[in-house]
Amino acid sequence: MYKKSEKLLERALKSIPLASQTFSKSLTQYPRGVSPFFIEKGNGAKVVDVDGNEYIDFVNSLAAVTLGYCDKDIDKAVHEQMKNGVTFSLPHTLEMKVAEKLIEIIPCAEKVRFAKNGTDATSASIRIARAYTGKEHIAVCGYHGWQDWYIGSTARNLGVPHGVKELTHKFAYNDMNSLEQIFQSHELACVIMEPMNVEYPENNFLEKVKELVHKNNALLIFDETITGFRFSLGGAQELFNVIPDLATFGKGMANGYPLSAVVGSNKIMQKVEDIFFSGTFGGETLSLAAADEVINKYKKEKVIGHFNEIGTYLLEQLNRLIDDENLGDIFWTSGHPSWSFLHIKDQEKYNSFEIKTFFMQESLKRGVMTLGSHNLSYSHNKEEIDRLIKVYSKVLPMVKGHVNNQSLLENIHGKILEPLFKVR
Repeated sequence: MYKKSEKLLERALKSIPLASQTFSKSLTQYPRGVSPFFIEKGNGAKVVDVDGNEYIDFVNSLAAVTLGYCDKDIDKAVHEQMKNGVTFSLPHTLEMKVAEKLIEIIPCAEKVRFAKNGTDATSASIRIARAYTGKEHIAVCGYHGWQDWYIGSTARNLGVPHGVKELTHKFAYNDMNSLEQIFQSHELACVIMEPMNVEYPENNFLEKVKELVHKNNALLIFDETITGFRFSLGGAQELFNVIPDLATFGKGMANGYPLSAVVGSNKIMQKVEDIFFSGTFGGETLSLAAADEVINKYKKEKVIGHFNEIGTYLLEQLNRLIDDENLGDIFWTSGHPSWSFLHIKDQEKYNSFEIKTFFMQESLKRGVMTLGSHNLSYSHNKEEIDRLIKVYSKVLPMVKGHVNNQSLLENIHGKILEPLFKVR
């Protein structure tokens, strides 16, 4: 199935570390020998690899594609702007126009600053918070990008100065005690967190975090790089009605075009004029034109409602399958309908990465692309969800059979995945 892909991988490894610009699109996440490594094209909810194999895509460029590949309305807006230019010597009016639209739809937004990816935005928000509060220590929960201030708190911290690592402290989601302990030990500039990822907030967790943060004269930052334009048009802050001081958006706000934003109250965002946060391509117009049309389309069509409808249906069908086939000792689900997870538990004889390798091998073979999550797009329909469940109904019982028979490893035909680092 992957003859051409494997050949291109060998070629790419000679010029690009891991043969990809992104860890999560590389052989660290796709088992070599049983996975494609290059996509040729995409349309709607489907992609085709370089060997001509077609997949229903539930990765969607790591949740960056929310409307679908080659959305005709987004493409039209980008093509029209392309006729007039991409990047200029002065700001383009699209910068102001899209900023005004974000202020209209995001509860915490009174001022906006654009960047190109989630790491840009989260790193800028940390610098703003430190400048505003005059403090240096931060608390983190979730995944926030590759820069030193965050990645130093993970196992993937090679190259990060020790002094930088000491300023970042991790706490657990839905565990107030873990955050309270950090505040008892350190003067924090801010708490940055994904307002939701795997779990829903419990026992007014987000409200309690905000209260604790403000009690200690720190800032609350919601990293809505994924939750924005998925959970609600205004993000998880709108869905849960907990308004942070600053928030970062990215991924789905431009349906795959490179654009992110830091937003927040006027008083705090004014610090952007005092710090240094500046980039030549922050005002690049093709991505802004895409974002402008994304917002228009979300307003005109029931995008969020569609996510909730088909995502709920997916979880209902998947949970029924797990129950009916007695698979709960290996698999369980969590997450929001628009961004849900199929988790794999370690077994006595096999770890979750060995099981995931076989799971991906068999899912890809049957035309389903997933890393274990379901990052839905507006292009996914009920028939494609049914096809996903049909594939799962074959693959998940196969996993259990091989686990029970202790025959899993001999049925893996590629290289077994190894852990990178765990953030959720």
